[in-house]
Amino acid sequence: MKTFEAKLSRFDFNHWQNHIPVPDPIAAEMMDGNHRRVLVYLQDRGPFHMALMKAKDYWYLLINQDLIKSLHLEQGISIQVKLEKDNSEFGHEVPEEFEVLLDQDKEGNDFFRTLTPGKQRSLIYLVSKVKNPESRMKKSLAILHHLKVSKGRLDFKQLNEWIKFYNNL
Repeated sequence: MKTFEAKLSRFDFNHWQNHIPVPDPIAAEMMDGNHRRVLVYLQDRGPFHMALMKAKDYWYLLINQDLIKSLHLEQGISIQVKLEKDNSEFGHEVPEEFEVLLDQDKEGNDFFRTLTPGKQRSLIYLVSKVKNPESRMKKSLAILHHLKVSKGRLDFKQLNEWIKFYNNL
């Protein structure tokens, strides 16, 4: 694990403004080929699954508004940052409900594994952001049902319709 101090910064040129610069030597040590997923601890809270990103001049971590609010982060104030390599299979913690369904549904699992790693993480995130276990299960069922019906082609508009359907069961 690598520890360093950094300040929350902002880009002027895009909507992904809030970020934490990462020193080049630490970024280089965290990467393994093209694998840039890291576990991030901010102010001794975490881990948060993130990816090292490259700007023209330096490496950084994108920080969303929810994280800024929950950790009371402010622009220009020093933050203690700890990084370690994320060696998890999907670069994100898989909710138990989704994992159980993947284990039980071979066809759905096969379609899920044909998706790009980014799409896999997006679907895992959709399930993990729900706090209620029953709702996580319904969302997991909707995702696997959608993947099977669409033969592995992810269509978020169609997926949202399946999620609404499963939520009303």
